[in-house]
Amino acid sequence: MTPTAEPAQGNHRATYREVLAEPRFRLLFSTRAVSITADALRITTFSVLVFSATGSALLSAVAFGIGFIPQLFGSLLLGSLADRLPPRALITGGYALTCAAALLLALVRMPIAASLGVVALVSLATPVFHGASSRLVAQSLEGDAYVLGRSLNNIAGAGAQLFGLALGGAVVVALGPRRALAVSAVLYLGCALAIRIRLPRLQPGGGTPGSAGGDSGAVRASLHGAGMLLRGRTVRRLMLAQWLPVAFVAGAEGLIVAYAGERHFAPGWYAVLMGCLPVGMLVGDLLVGRLLRPRARERLVVPLVALAGLPLIGFAAEPGVGVSSCLLLLSGLGYAYGLGLQRPFLDALPQDGQGQAFGLLGSGSMTLQGVGPVCLGSVAAGIGTGGAIALAGGAVALTAGWILTWHPSTSPVPVSNDSTGSENSTEQHACSPPAR
Repeated sequence: MTPTAEPAQGNHRATYREVLAEPRFRLLFSTRAVSITADALRITTFSVLVFSATGSALLSAVAFGIGFIPQLFGSLLLGSLADRLPPRALITGGYALTCAAALLLALVRMPIAASLGVVALVSLATPVFHGASSRLVAQSLEGDAYVLGRSLNNIAGAGAQLFGLALGGAVVVALGPRRALAVSAVLYLGCALAIRIRLPRLQPGGGTPGSAGGDSGAVRASLHGAGMLLRGRTVRRLMLAQWLPVAFVAGAEGLIVAYAGERHFAPGWYAVLMGCLPVGMLVGDLLVGRLLRPRARERLVVPLVALAGLPLIGFAAEPGVGVSSCLLLLSGLGYAYGLGLQRPFLDALPQDGQGQAFGLLGSGSMTLQGVGPVCLGSVAAGIGTGGAIALAGGAVALTAGWILTWHPSTSPVPVSNDSTGSENSTEQHACSPPAR
């Protein structure tokens, strides 16, 4: 592609129909939606199971979050496997492993510590097969179709999470927590079978066997690859830009139940408040992904980050249910800022390390979303939940200001001076757009 032709293609707006017409993406998209439903069902049910066995709110909270924090360690120690192993076997094995863990929790009455250990061990492998799946999406969709694929994944993920939470409550009431865990295992098994049967056999590393440190051990290669990614200024900035706002907003979200209790809202209103954020996310992703052209999305990154944070500052006034709902809905709309970072992030990645990079991006986000509520919960003990939520919003707004210093609206793709990011970005812009 000639340099003069790039801007026109770079601003081409794809459609959701075009994205869903790609068979490989459609398979990965559908299995991911089912697996997120199973995740929500398994996580909430396991938390209920632990609470019913121990009566401890602390252990119940640990059971809810035990699958999040270990993911970062899994990405650092095993992340290179996402580029070194055949993707069909890797993704199928990941779903099968999660299925086996859910069945084990459902059928075997283990000590609580052992049950928590099982979930933590399985979560170590999660970034590996998620990274492999994300890399296949990157190889299946080109240009703006890639960004819309991410948008569809975000929309389906939020919807599947809400459905999984509702399904979990209904199944626990109808069948009990152990049988509910068995239901989640069946969903994981269905995903594993679908990938094994319908995904073609592909070479690891995007058809370049031996890349990503294929001649060294997995742990050594993973640590080396993660270090290379994080040392690159462009990749590091783009990861932080995707991690920090989500972590701060997740911390605020973790205080909603306590806020509703302190304000003496009617029973059940906390669930309405918690649902406003994902509803805002769904609407924001749909509007920004479908109506705006690629360059417009990239120019709106900073305003949308600010939108995710500024409404939360209103909680300093301790508003009632109606205003609180509107503030959370507006904050959820701002989550669409991530769509404007997808293409620059992909352009900055080395071709032979995309799987590990996607795994690190996801695991870092999940870990910080687990840490955020803990940190803000500690702050809330001193200044109250309304003040802590407002503080989180202020932190998001400051993050928007930081992004503005290297992501000006006139140049949406940040310029890198490091060898890892700039060399790869130049190479990819000079040829066809990278696929996801």
